[in-house]
Amino acid sequence: MKNLIKSVGKVLQVKDGVVLADGLSDVGYNEVVEISTENDVVHGLVLNLETESVGIVVLGDYSKIKEGNRIYSTGRLLSIKVGPRLIGKIIDPLGHQLDSPNKEVVKGEVEMPLEKIAPGVIERKNVNTPLQTGILAIDSMFPIGRGQRELIIGDRQTGKTAICIDTIINQKNSDIICIYVAIGQKASKIAQIMAKLKETGASQYTIIVAANASAPASLQYIAPYAGCAIAEYFAERGGHALIVYDDLTKHAWAYREISLLLRRPPGREAYPGDIFYLHSRLLERAVQYSDEKGGGSITALPIVETQAGDISSYIPTNIISITDGQIYLESDLFNAGQRPAINVGLSVSRVGGAAQVKAMKQVAGKLKLDLAQFRELQAFAQFGAELDEETRKKLKQGERMSELLKQDQYDTLTVEEQVILIYAGTHGYLDAIKPSNITEWKTQFRAYLKEKCSDLTHQLSEKLEIDDFLERQINEVLKSFKFIDGKS
Repeated sequence: MKNLIKSVGKVLQVKDGVVLADGLSDVGYNEVVEISTENDVVHGLVLNLETESVGIVVLGDYSKIKEGNRIYSTGRLLSIKVGPRLIGKIIDPLGHQLDSPNKEVVKGEVEMPLEKIAPGVIERKNVNTPLQTGILAIDSMFPIGRGQRELIIGDRQTGKTAICIDTIINQKNSDIICIYVAIGQKASKIAQIMAKLKETGASQYTIIVAANASAPASLQYIAPYAGCAIAEYFAERGGHALIVYDDLTKHAWAYREISLLLRRPPGREAYPGDIFYLHSRLLERAVQYSDEKGGGSITALPIVETQAGDISSYIPTNIISITDGQIYLESDLFNAGQRPAINVGLSVSRVGGAAQVKAMKQVAGKLKLDLAQFRELQAFAQFGAELDEETRKKLKQGERMSELLKQDQYDTLTVEEQVILIYAGTHGYLDAIKPSNITEWKTQFRAYLKEKCSDLTHQLSEKLEIDDFLERQINEVLKSFKFIDGKS
């Protein structure tokens, strides 16, 4: 028979979504409690255990709660019901479907705990399978592997979300389930994202977990953990999940708000002392499981917003140290028309090279170094100094490669297209083309590849390696292609 004895307490004080309670002598940290109001039950989460009282954050509308209301312990931790039925829906962190009129809880198969200890070293294996983003600059220079945590960092309006949405859209023909966690975003932005995912067919394998800007801080705080619990459901069954946290800066703000309301002592920038642990225990749950554990994976793309390009502030440095690399987006590059606005010098992928396909390694091995040198030379050349022939050649090459790496949003590239385009850029096939015409050249060449060279792209996708025979074919295709310059 179920244990029916419950610990009971009463509300001493309620304000701004935080309840101070008396009693509840045997309640535990992170336990869910039920607060009994006049005609409803409101749930809360225990976050403070003090000698005389218990601090509880309310998961929902706290306006109904009055002093003296009864509080009952439940003996359970916060969890979410997960199953394939969630796919294609927008839910809140408690599992209510936000895109349905009644906002009912989606019926899941399994109850997954929001908080969970990350898998240990023995349960993991090396990251060795690429996760293709479809973005030429990322897949060639900062490749992401399944099970990796790659930080997307930059100021507001530099294209951070755009990179993640493109990556989700590019998983169309893969076996990856995508989870997009929106923390403190405008409801209109989430609606736009969902509309785009539906338009591209990506909603058939995507789940959106949304804690809007209007949601209480408590829901914004638990949102990424809810998203991670959903990802774990698929990974533990041998599947693969990609999770985007948009963004962890707002998540830290929500936790700071809760901590200050609970009267926890503030530290640097008024954040509580355990702010590092807040994100480390979340991001460590990204994993590439070993074959004995089913071989599933969770790949995390956390987003962090910087202020005036300062990556040395508190939250960015914390998350940089937890993740396996970062893609740094720069406002100046974005405003100069370089999209995606990736700073090649500050961006890095610490494990992705091990998960890159061999053909891409063959063509893009020196690309990152060459572009970083080009940026330095470009800055030097602005002083109007006399340049030698070798430097001028590097500047010309770098300018063309920068143009080649430009890419429109929602226009993802296959691995074969990427390999052939980089090959063309690094083997002098763009030298005769004006930099301003390279975008048009790329459009025409991709159309030519699709129409006339399906045999070559098919062989390349089968082998994923350039041997002598394939290299001859690639050279023949690039020589036979005739660019029509519409501007001249």
